[in-house]
Amino acid sequence: MSFRELAAARRTHKEFEAEPVDRDTLLDLLEVARYAPNHHLTQPWRFRVLGPEALARLKACAGESESKKLDRAPTLVVASAALTGELVTDEEDVCATAAAIVLVLLAATERGIASYWRTPSVLRTARGRDAIGIPEGERVLGLLHFGAPAREPAARERADVSQYVAVLP
Repeated sequence: MSFRELAAARRTHKEFEAEPVDRDTLLDLLEVARYAPNHHLTQPWRFRVLGPEALARLKACAGESESKKLDRAPTLVVASAALTGELVTDEEDVCATAAAIVLVLLAATERGIASYWRTPSVLRTARGRDAIGIPEGERVLGLLHFGAPAREPAARERADVSQYVAVLP
């Protein structure tokens, strides 16, 4: 599969089978993050794989409706960027972490593993961050869901390149 085909095949899955992604496979997916472009090789991305106890703590902070959404996938990974407090560096590091996340999602797609990138509101609260050990100075970029797909979502129409590219003289 070409890179273009891989990118086109990536989907947002909201329904997963119950079997978690095995540890070696998950670590292999997350290892791909190190190839993301990042200024001065800061490698700011941080990934926390939620085990049952961490998930229970997070769910206790989430509230009923949000807690149900945390049960969608059997494997959950919190992605964050370690920040320095320097505005320009932090901006670059957040973008580098987002690029790393995309590489991880593409690696999952390549292996037939369904994924979903979302940021539940509980991860924007001090209580939720504390529940899973996110320190001050890290910005949460999302919760990554992984597992076998329960069904394949349909492709969605995307804007034509002419809608978002301007060629300047």
